[in-house]
Amino acid sequence: MNPQSVGILIFDEVEVLDFCGPFEVFSSASAEDRTRLYTATIIAEKSDIVSCRGGLLVQPNHTIEDHPPLDIIVIPGGYGTRREIDNPRIIDWISAQHADNALTTSVCTGAFLLAKTGLLDGKRATTHWGTIADIRSQFPAVNTLDDLRVVDEGQIITSAGVSAGIDMALYVVERQHSHAIAATTARDMEYDWRDA
Repeated sequence: MNPQSVGILIFDEVEVLDFCGPFEVFSSASAEDRTRLYTATIIAEKSDIVSCRGGLLVQPNHTIEDHPPLDIIVIPGGYGTRREIDNPRIIDWISAQHADNALTTSVCTGAFLLAKTGLLDGKRATTHWGTIADIRSQFPAVNTLDDLRVVDEGQIITSAGVSAGIDMALYVVERQHSHAIAATTARDMEYDWRDA
């Protein structure tokens, strides 16, 4: 079985744990024989170093134009989403990956970028608790929930803020493989997993 390809989007002022948490889950998850189940890669609009929240500098593996085919995408949040929501290249890239049948996931305010595509219209979703009122106001067609860490709508999965991205990634591992593999991944990470 070939590992699934996970593309994790980053941009200036991205929240670090929003993308590093899922990266850790997907790069750690393995079958009982230790075969890797996923290959995680970091993707940005350009190949330049990205300045993340708090000043962490990250060199992306690929750009939105030169990455390999993706089975899963992760759209993180952070203050940078306020700028990227008006970036048609990023919004179009998200839409294109979803149209290519990538499992489309978001963490925290990454849900705003996903909502901007229109893909969340008529669907349930969540985001960081501090931005629930904002997403409800800006995207009233989205049924935004404030009491769940992970919301599964089939080909789209959203999660609440920051550490909830780890729960979302573990949920994906559980959904695609098994509870045992997800639980082992969480234990290997010393993460107290809230079974969503």
